[in-house]
Amino acid sequence: MPENNTNNNIMIRTDTLVKMYRNVTAVKNLSLEIHQGDVFGFIGPNGAGKTTTIKILATLLKPTAGDAFINGYSVLDNPMEVRRMIGYMPDFFGVYDDMKVWEYLDFFAAAYKIDRSRRKQIIEDVLVLTDLQSKRDEFVESLSRGMKQRLCLAKTLVHDPQVLLLDEPASGLDPRARIEMRELLKELRRMGKTILISSHILPELADFCNKIGIIEKGELLAAGDVEEIMQKMRGKKKFVVIKVSENMDSTKRLLETHAGVESVTPVDGSLRVELLPIPENDDISWIMELLVTNKIKVTSFFEETADLEDIFMKITKGIVA
Repeated sequence: MPENNTNNNIMIRTDTLVKMYRNVTAVKNLSLEIHQGDVFGFIGPNGAGKTTTIKILATLLKPTAGDAFINGYSVLDNPMEVRRMIGYMPDFFGVYDDMKVWEYLDFFAAAYKIDRSRRKQIIEDVLVLTDLQSKRDEFVESLSRGMKQRLCLAKTLVHDPQVLLLDEPASGLDPRARIEMRELLKELRRMGKTILISSHILPELADFCNKIGIIEKGELLAAGDVEEIMQKMRGKKKFVVIKVSENMDSTKRLLETHAGVESVTPVDGSLRVELLPIPENDDISWIMELLVTNKIKVTSFFEETADLEDIFMKITKGIVA
């Protein structure tokens, strides 16, 4: 029986999870919650503990201490129930020689005890979803790296799992294949799947993750809503980047004399303006009005926003287990 969660929408939960290999702690007291429909980006450098955590969630490794739950089912006490609910995509996966794409999918559908009468339609559905219809009768070993990754994802979806555990799904892909994989993951998000996706390539996560967790040396350093973490890291300060066609020095002096400006710094041919955290700066249009009034020719003007790379660099120290 699943545990009684206070929130029935919690699909993935770890409770002070620990995994040790001899004297090395790969995962240290990891506690997190991922709710139904979340796309959780699990961020960290190579060797930080991402794959170890995912393998524990997939019931492939037993934790040294603590426990993990998928939709309330313990990976220790109810591994078979957990396996029915998850789709696990490893960073590297084995393929079967002399097996066609549809045969590969049929093999895994049979492993999940899907009736033969239903398998053909399910295989066609996942081939359409992953845009592999044209490769249905190709041999698996003949596929490109990107197509093999899509096939692995198709295999992960044959039993229509509620939770997807994706370990570096874009690893080793060329730019086009990476974009195609990203679009496919967006479609899975629209389908309401709960997704935990690990990566050390941050830009590929920024588009479709609503929550992130940053792990380093086996320890979870930050976790939660992407926007909330960005806001917390930046605080109430605002930064505006301005590029002018001429008179940069006089523009800098003009901005520095304004009561709402903390500092002005030249950066790569532009001016980076740090604003004071005061109510008057909630609307930054006054800056443009000031420049236009003083007949300064502005070629670009935008508010600087933090991204995942900024957050990652501020929180981590570059340490791996």
